[in-house]
Order: sequence, then structure tokens, then C-alpha cells
Amino acid sequence: MAEMKTKANDKSVERFMNGIKDEKRRDDCLAVARLMEKITGQKPKMWGESIVGFGAYHYKYASGREGDWFLTGFSPRKQDLTLYITAGLERYADLLAGLGKFKTGKSCLYIKTIADIDLKVLADLIKISTVDIARRYAE
Repeated sequence: MAEMKTKANDKSVERFMNGIKDEKRRDDCLAVARLMEKITGQKPKMWGESIVGFGAYHYKYASGREGDWFLTGFSPRKQDLTLYITAGLERYADLLAGLGKFKTGKSCLYIKTIADIDLKVLADLIKISTVDIARRYAE
């Protein structure tokens, strides 16, 4: 079975964040990091080269595949700031309706800037989804 490339590591989150060249993107990332840390009660940790994750859980699928992943996190991608809502987004349609301007993938929320979204709604989404994913894998 192939080994996961994206794993928690000891690289410096501060160095990574300070290396974000676009000042607005860096400020947005710092704001999201503060929000995620406050909600999860976890310090940020680098996952791979470009994801900042908070908390962790262990998963094991019926296929036998298993691993560790972060509860929530983000990455300052070139096009968008990518927020990872690991519980998936389809179950949170009501919250997403009040979030603002964004795009989604299965578990990814893509935003241009945090000025485009309601941070209170984002906080609620992060709170609920991290509790949901932690519960799901605690069993």
C-alpha cells in the first residue's frame, strides 16, 4: 500500500507563514490560523510542505487503509486560500448559505480573501465540522 506523502512534520509554521510573499494572503492566513487555533485549542503544525493543520485524528477504512490527518487546516495556494473542512462540506449547506463568496470541493473551501466571507459563519463551520470528524473517528 502506498505511503501518504502529506504527513505532519516539525517544519516551522512561523517560517512558512512569513515566507508567504503576498502580504494580503499572509495576513489572511495569520487570521485564519488564529481562528483555527482558538477553536481547536491546538497549535498549528505543518503537514507536508504547504498545509498548516490543527489537531489530528486516526482513520481506518474497511479496505485496510489507515493513516493520520488534521482536523482542520489551510493552505495559501496560488489561486485561492484553501481551507480544509475534513468532515466534508455537503452536510453544512445551511451554514455555507450564509458564508459569502467562495467555491468548494468535497472537503475544500476556496476563498480569494477573508474579506469575502463572514468570519462568524466560518468559525461556526470549523467548530461543528471538527467536532463531527473527531466524533466519527473516535468510535
